[in-house]
Amino acid sequence: MEPTWGLGIDFGTSGARAIALAPTHEICAQAQVSLTEQTSEAWQAALLELLYQLPLEVRSRLQRIAINGTSATVLLCDRAGVPVAAPLLYNDDRGAAVLEAVRAIAPPQHPVISATSSLAKLLWWEAQGWGKSWGSASTPYYLLHQADWLAFQLHGKLGVSDYHNALKLGYDVGTLGYPAWLRQRESAIWLPQVVAPGRAIAPLIPALATALAIPHTCQICAGTTDSIAAFLASGASETGEAVTSLGSTLVLKLLSQTRVDDARYGIYSHRLGDRWLVGGASNTGGAVLRQFFSDAELTTYSQQIDPSQPSPLSYYPLPRPGERFPLCDPDLAPQLEPRPADPVAFLAGLLEGMARIEALGYQRLQALGASPLRRVLTAGGGAQNQAWQAVRSRHLHLQVEVSPQTAAAYGSALLALGQWSGSGAREWSEEL
Repeated sequence: MEPTWGLGIDFGTSGARAIALAPTHEICAQAQVSLTEQTSEAWQAALLELLYQLPLEVRSRLQRIAINGTSATVLLCDRAGVPVAAPLLYNDDRGAAVLEAVRAIAPPQHPVISATSSLAKLLWWEAQGWGKSWGSASTPYYLLHQADWLAFQLHGKLGVSDYHNALKLGYDVGTLGYPAWLRQRESAIWLPQVVAPGRAIAPLIPALATALAIPHTCQICAGTTDSIAAFLASGASETGEAVTSLGSTLVLKLLSQTRVDDARYGIYSHRLGDRWLVGGASNTGGAVLRQFFSDAELTTYSQQIDPSQPSPLSYYPLPRPGERFPLCDPDLAPQLEPRPADPVAFLAGLLEGMARIEALGYQRLQALGASPLRRVLTAGGGAQNQAWQAVRSRHLHLQVEVSPQTAAAYGSALLALGQWSGSGAREWSEEL
């Protein structure tokens, strides 16, 4: 059998990126497009531009394509797949207006009980009349996630999603089906069919295959969310391996044999084959550092820190009051005093505090039943700070490593190839 070439496409908040992988997982081509607006028209144009940017030689070898999008970014479409309303983005919180209706049908502490969940957005649309007075069983509307709709542009099968994106819609990733409390609802807004991420849905639409010079046999696969694609890109694949994302916030994801969900701390689990990706996010992170230091100052001062010497400062760095993980206290005030005159000592105290929070986060996940921590990879803007890395290693009692690949598009390409090294890869490569 001829080796498989795969393409991963990542749609983020400011741009879209494509990475093509050879069978050896070597990057053979990349493309990038800026997004100045988040509309379906802009997404569609960016998708096609990414594909046309790839060299003809690469396009002619592609056999599998997968797309990731931002979690809980959704569209409402007619039966032809044409959006009938503007997309509601991942951070759109208008669902707060219907949160009581969400609580009325969902089990207590369920991940959908959030103003930004896909289900809250669905109920908000219904409250505006979509799916009720403006629809009927014979003329349904379809709810699709960003990744679902973009894949539909390539394969033409309307109403297919993956169980990563569908988690915040209420899909039960434990039983792999919609729960009764969701199925029993009467609505003319249809929920998508849900399949395993990476599963082949259908070949590329023939007209597109011809226009793009991509083989007509190229399969379009079910996608995933941007954060999970970034995890897959890291190379973490063994139980107990984790990825810490050091961005504006601090996000932890631990590959576990056991599932952990605890709404008190904002912890929930995504299914990865027959294992679980357990995650939590603290409000600490790079946003706090940038309140006090420029990028140049962070680089200069970090080089002057001796990470082997613990800072005597006891900080809990937050950009504003409130924390959910690893502590649950909506009124927790930032602890940033006393502040020394020496900026190097101040930065050392901040990094020490963040490392302490990260260690407490992994302890929290394990105390709630997650698999023991064995290895930590780092992604995000803070990954290159060697002093921070050494401080974190001291608190975690593990050698912290920088993830060799951090691009979500790379993770989606691995997903498309069906060759992610974790358990469950065979499930992902099944055909519909």
